[in-house]
Amino acid sequence: MNLRFVEAFYWVATLKSVSRAAEKLFLTQSAMSARVAALEEELGVLLLDRRDKQFRLTVAGGRFVSYAQKLLELQREVKAEMGSGMALSASLRIGAIESVLHSWLIPWIEQLRVEQPALELELTVETTPVLMDQVQRGAQDIVFAALPAGGEGVRTKTLPAMPMCFVGQAAQHRKRAYTLSDLAKGELLTFQRGSQPHVALLDALRMAKVEQKKVHTISSISAMAQLVQGGFGVATLPLAAAERFVEVQGLRVLKCNAQLPPLPIHASYRSDPATGLVDGVLKSALAFI
Repeated sequence: MNLRFVEAFYWVATLKSVSRAAEKLFLTQSAMSARVAALEEELGVLLLDRRDKQFRLTVAGGRFVSYAQKLLELQREVKAEMGSGMALSASLRIGAIESVLHSWLIPWIEQLRVEQPALELELTVETTPVLMDQVQRGAQDIVFAALPAGGEGVRTKTLPAMPMCFVGQAAQHRKRAYTLSDLAKGELLTFQRGSQPHVALLDALRMAKVEQKKVHTISSISAMAQLVQGGFGVATLPLAAAERFVEVQGLRVLKCNAQLPPLPIHASYRSDPATGLVDGVLKSALAFI
């Protein structure tokens, strides 16, 4: 039995789409369909119900999914036992929000390259809603975002949350400490509308009974840092990211009587029974942070 055909069917069944499975395995849709058809011919049964455009497995297809997973896991175990290890090259698609990018992602990836030199990475930086959708569709193997992604076959792991802080231009902000009322007298910048930092800032202002002039929502940490550097206002940023910008852009972390709640971080991923690669990469990330 050709295990490439088994792998093709497994991902079609898991992602409930021939096109998404083709994207996952870097194949054309026609090549993916051909592999599933070849497997059906070998087994002598139909695995996919092709009577209409709605995706459905046949009864035989539903039964074969678990066998496909076991076959792929067995293949991985045999390769590990016989010493073949990782293939000459292995591709992994990683998605992350900017908060992760500007804190621990880059140094971790540098370490990951040492740990797994054969790994080829495809890195995407996006907002949490986009990343959640991508991992659910199978367009990402693992994502680091502010919310856990749901969906059949998607696993999640809670990572350490990121402390948040206020950041201002060093030349403009020389006081040792500020009240939230002080900061609200100017322009405030935070993440995109509806995000956890945006909602948290509005809640803090409301609880302190502070009337702010403006709260600008910006999806890019780099853009916020540049605006603050130009004297535009005060931003709420992850402390780890802020400390990196402070070193090079003349910014300052501002002490404030209002404590911002930390930014939650979740790893959402799909395990690959054929390689176990994603599980190993997640283990590396957890050990690093």
